Amino acid sequence: MIGKMELLEAIAGKNRGLLAKENDKLAIMALVAQLEDRNPTPRPTEATDLLEGNWRLLYTTSRELLGIDNLPLFNLGQIYQCVRTKDTKIYNIAEVSGLPFLESIISVTATFIPVSERRVNVRFARAISGLQRLFDYRNPDNFIQQIESGKKFLGIDFAITNREQKGWLDITYLDDDMRIGRGNEGSVFVLSKS
Repeated sequence: MIGKMELLEAIAGKNRGLLAKENDKLAIMALVAQLEDRNPTPRPTEATDLLEGNWRLLYTTSRELLGIDNLPLFNLGQIYQCVRTKDTKIYNIAEVSGLPFLESIISVTATFIPVSERRVNVRFARAISGLQRLFDYRNPDNFIQQIESGKKFLGIDFAITNREQKGWLDITYLDDDMRIGRGNEGSVFVLSKS
């Protein structure tokens, strides 16, 4: 796909946006917009076979996500968004490394409801954070299995009950291995299927 390779080259080495300078951000956003104009999936919320799976974050403008890297002595590792279309659930999982034996997980689970051919409303349901060792964390699938079994995790684990949530995500590009989304706070997310 024309533009896809250029976008991947532009975000390579930018550490999901942490190392992107202002001129990098402008160039990346121009490439994102070009790719969105050529979206091969005009009704992405209905393409459940493409949406389903574990997606690894390649680039974002989300200050909230990139801010995880500002925690003292910690470095932001891989970030996954795991979509389970049958259950209309999303699992956001950020791996955090740093001091030996203190590798951590920061995770938020949510449900989603398609409200148009490209928009889903998102309602956050649970926040989980703690040491990977205490969670017996191996990979996103293993972790999701533990969550769905009803396990209560040592560390921070609580239900999110704010009824005023108004989160949404527009899926602006979707193919077999790349997804681009724009969130309600203006953030852009570029992900690849892992």
